[in-house]
Amino acid sequence: MAIKKYNPTTPSRREMTGHTFEELTTNEPFKALTYKIRSNAGRNNTWRITVRHQGGWHKQLYRKVDFFFTDKLNIPAKVETVEYDPYRSAYIALICYKDWERRYIVAHKDIKVWDEVVTATNAKPISWNRSEVWNIPVGLTVFNVEMIVGKGASAVRSAWASATILSQEGEYTQIKMPSGEIRLVHKKCYATIWVVSNTFHNQIVIGKAWRSRWMGKRPTVLGKSMNPVDHPHWGWEWHSSIGMPYPKTPWGKPALWVKTRKRKDTSRWILRTRKGKLMKK
Repeated sequence: MAIKKYNPTTPSRREMTGHTFEELTTNEPFKALTYKIRSNAGRNNTWRITVRHQGGWHKQLYRKVDFFFTDKLNIPAKVETVEYDPYRSAYIALICYKDWERRYIVAHKDIKVWDEVVTATNAKPISWNRSEVWNIPVGLTVFNVEMIVGKGASAVRSAWASATILSQEGEYTQIKMPSGEIRLVHKKCYATIWVVSNTFHNQIVIGKAWRSRWMGKRPTVLGKSMNPVDHPHWGWEWHSSIGMPYPKTPWGKPALWVKTRKRKDTSRWILRTRKGKLMKK
């Protein structure tokens, strides 16, 4: 994977970079696994904005990516294509199972066409195979981690992400997440071995504002630059202080450094926080 630079024909092009897409093998998705998603630009059924700074997406198709695999245990599959997915930072791969069913899955960084992959409770601990975490040796990196048994892969799915198996003790496996948090994951949960594809995703320079608009990101304005009716931070000259003990949201509630985590019942699975704090049991 390499990064390409553009000729400085305009000021915005001077620092802009992009992907070369060397790993991709086709530009056309498998139509049977795609469908359109209507973009509401962050608005609800009454057309009021409920999520700010969204809208203006480029036209794109959603690819149905498989995150469960449970109905394809012990069935080998071959990689047919490696493709770009506009809805996620990682690349995806189209695989064909031995029973001729095709599915999309998140690709790892060394994936190649005709590679064989398999999902099993005790699959061989080699790159791209998927198995229960009790079968994965300590020290290996994994992705597509299933946090709750039977819920499918819900963590470590973005570009260049990986978690590390730290220990196998008792009923749970200790996994170090990309954030640095150490979590207890039930040994019956599944995970895929190796690292997610598109390793240079974080080094891409957007270069110009209109490129962000293609991605569906509308402009963001500081609250201190707004009118009194629009934000509590209004009315201050230039970039001076907001004159409050703590920042607020446009609706007057505390913002920044405020705990927003709702599912406190999952704290029992956190062994060490991302800041290094050991959780009390």
